Amino acid sequence: MNLLATKLEQLHLGGMNRQLDTVLAEAPRRNLSLAAALEWLIDLELEERQGRSVERRFRKSRLQTRYGIDSFNFQHHKSRLEIKARILRLLDLEFISQGANLVIIGNPGTGKTFLAKIVAWRACQANHRVLFTSAMDMLNQLLASQLDHSLVRKLRIYTAPALLVCDELGYLSLDQQTSNLFYQVISTRHAQRKSTVITTNTPFSDWGNILHNTTIATAIADRLVENSEVFLLGGDSLRKAKKTRPSAKPAGSEEAPLCDDNPHRRSPAG
Repeated sequence: MNLLATKLEQLHLGGMNRQLDTVLAEAPRRNLSLAAALEWLIDLELEERQGRSVERRFRKSRLQTRYGIDSFNFQHHKSRLEIKARILRLLDLEFISQGANLVIIGNPGTGKTFLAKIVAWRACQANHRVLFTSAMDMLNQLLASQLDHSLVRKLRIYTAPALLVCDELGYLSLDQQTSNLFYQVISTRHAQRKSTVITTNTPFSDWGNILHNTTIATAIADRLVENSEVFLLGGDSLRKAKKTRPSAKPAGSEEAPLCDDNPHRRSPAG
């Protein structure tokens, strides 16, 4: 058996090797044929590979947390109940295959980032390439890349994923240079029919105030809205409820917060 195990490892079939003894012991009790036992082993190998692939997607996504739809409090505000069916439909991820965009608008603390992370984690589970970033982190990275002439390579980081979550657009106004960089990301993804999720506290009518001028704001909004769904989240900030909790959760806890917009927000670099 040691020789068989060695050969399975040489063929990079570690999952089959780890489950071999179990399958060989169970197959006679289940009256499985040789072909059925082999198919069972192969299924276990595929399952393990899928699990590793999802973990790899998650690590590269920069999500840091895994939130499911069960953690989203639809009762918090009537606006959530009104769009509940639309939110649930997002989880089939058809919008990614269609290259559609999502724009989630609401005041700070109403759960925009939380909802975006739920969708992004679901996409990771479906083995889509995902990247989560704040708008300012992305633009600061692109600005820095202009100094060492690596802009083209750096742009690919944000244009290649099947799903890009660009969080917190509107918290800081952008100058012409950063607005142009943001336009390059959105325009390229639009041309490639890649899905983008934007979370923002600013309605479309005010984008001219955060994207340098109305011309570039209109160009960006047109590309986002052409094939998109817009979600409006109302209600009071859930941070108020969070502050009343008796004690903080231990570091590293995977339990979902109270749909806070971004429980791990960092101050963006100016």
